[in-house]
Amino acid sequence: MARKALQFQACPTAQTRVLYFDVMEVHGPASESLRLSEHYRRQTDDELIAIAQDTSDLTEMAQQALASEISQRKLTVPTEQPPPPQSVRETENEQSEDPYAEDREIVQIATVYSLPDAERLQALLDQAEIPFFMGDERATRAEQVTSNFRSGVPVGVMQIGVPWAQQVMQHYEPADEPVTPDGRPDEDLAVHCPKCHSEDVVFEHLDPPEADGDNQQFVWTCAACGNQWEDEGVETKY
Repeated sequence: MARKALQFQACPTAQTRVLYFDVMEVHGPASESLRLSEHYRRQTDDELIAIAQDTSDLTEMAQQALASEISQRKLTVPTEQPPPPQSVRETENEQSEDPYAEDREIVQIATVYSLPDAERLQALLDQAEIPFFMGDERATRAEQVTSNFRSGVPVGVMQIGVPWAQQVMQHYEPADEPVTPDGRPDEDLAVHCPKCHSEDVVFEHLDPPEADGDNQQFVWTCAACGNQWEDEGVETKY
């Protein structure tokens, strides 16, 4: 009887060991791969395509199983199309709806006629931490200005900064400004057509210097007579 009891005890032990190894095998990589393959095999074509369009949440093994099933079925996964570009009207509407658009409009606060004056005003605006723009090129530093200072370079700030800029201008004393023979600033200077002397002229573009030491040339067209000429941006009075 004792022997039979001993044999009876051994059988559950052996069976328990077999079941233990079977459970470990179920959670192994090979079994997981089979499970995933079977899972995707049960999906419809549309379901597979939908899953394949965003695989960021899938494990590497799941992505491989999915790609294998799609390849076997010879399915084509469409690429995601970029959104269509905004039309000019949509962009303008967005800008018109911007509540801060008016605050960012550029307002001219001064005109400088030399690089030293530009640097002097720049220092004052920097000290007040007011962003500014110089010239038609909207340079943010005086040394970046490419316009002809002798023709006057406008300096502007955003509308929201005008009250503070006006305080800064009280401390700005330009050293170089156009003057008349009597020593007073000349406010009547302008670019005139050399042919008909009209002030109705249009600035076309700047021509770079042809050689070192040469000045850049301004190309003008007279809207009154059609004359076109080049100069250094010299203002005259008639």
